Amino acid sequence: MRATVIHAPHDIRVQEVPDPVIQQPTDVVLRVLRACVCGSDLWAYRGESARRPGQRIGHEFLGIVEEAGSGVNGFAVGDLVVAPFVWSDGTCAYCAEGLTTSCPQGGFWGSVGSDGGQGEAVRVPFADGTLVKLPAAAASDDHLLTALLALSDVLGTGHHAAVGAGVKQGSTVAVVGDGAVGLCGVMAAKRLGAERIIALGRHRVRTDIARDFGATDVVAERGDAAVEAVRELLGGEGAQAVIEAVGTEQSMRTAVGITRDGGSIGYVGVPHGSGTGLDLGIMFDRNIALRGGVAPVRTYIPELLPDVLSGTIDPSPVFDLTVGLDEVPAGYRAMDERTALKVLIRP
Repeated sequence: MRATVIHAPHDIRVQEVPDPVIQQPTDVVLRVLRACVCGSDLWAYRGESARRPGQRIGHEFLGIVEEAGSGVNGFAVGDLVVAPFVWSDGTCAYCAEGLTTSCPQGGFWGSVGSDGGQGEAVRVPFADGTLVKLPAAAASDDHLLTALLALSDVLGTGHHAAVGAGVKQGSTVAVVGDGAVGLCGVMAAKRLGAERIIALGRHRVRTDIARDFGATDVVAERGDAAVEAVRELLGGEGAQAVIEAVGTEQSMRTAVGITRDGGSIGYVGVPHGSGTGLDLGIMFDRNIALRGGVAPVRTYIPELLPDVLSGTIDPSPVFDLTVGLDEVPAGYRAMDERTALKVLIRP
């Protein structure tokens, strides 16, 4: 089969690799219908996170079960399923608690020795604990299929940030970051009942999506100017709930600066250079809570799926460029150059 492989920074190739096969009774082999490029993939692309030459890449996908191991009970050949970005066994103590990303037998797609989602097929370990079945009719509904793909990562990650920030009915929320996760954070905050949502971003196309997703205000400034602008909007105080969806030192400083005393920050931006973005003395003095991390999206999919199926929420606008498998390297360049928000892949 063909799959996306990273060889070095800015060297993404689509090449022939061995077909996936059942290795354990709990595996399935899945034919990929839709995949995408994540903002976190760009850190490997830019050389800011290490990858071995020839390693697979991509962790967001959905598709059709082509083969199921003898120990798989919940899925059969022909089922349409979505995969969260981490596989998990579904039986350990962490999975029982909903923290599937800490499953001792779990792992990330594209890690050494595993398939990546940006290819024609994937071997899925622990299928019963990992995959979620989708309605068969969705396979022929292109728009719905695209919306459902967001369940594999960005929608659940935005939801995780909103939960970590303590968003509830009537909340005032500020969202740092206008990437796909930040936009899904806006959507998640609206879904959880936020009354006012301030989106921080400088790109008009993206902030227009934020408004469509529920943002009531947009702040285009950065750094200290952004903190001042948000506080001016809120009568001198910050937001009760803040979503941090970037992961840099500046974005975390901004998040702390725009949080109201006693408020909470839900952080899901993959940290890159953010180690000095937190001043615990400031957070201590102002009683600011920090919650978040890698999102256990497998836990959130059953909660979010009905709203996507009904059209109550529609995250599909975050995908603004569609490519075939052979065009994936161009898709990476487009996201790296910020001419695309999030690239959809049709293998």
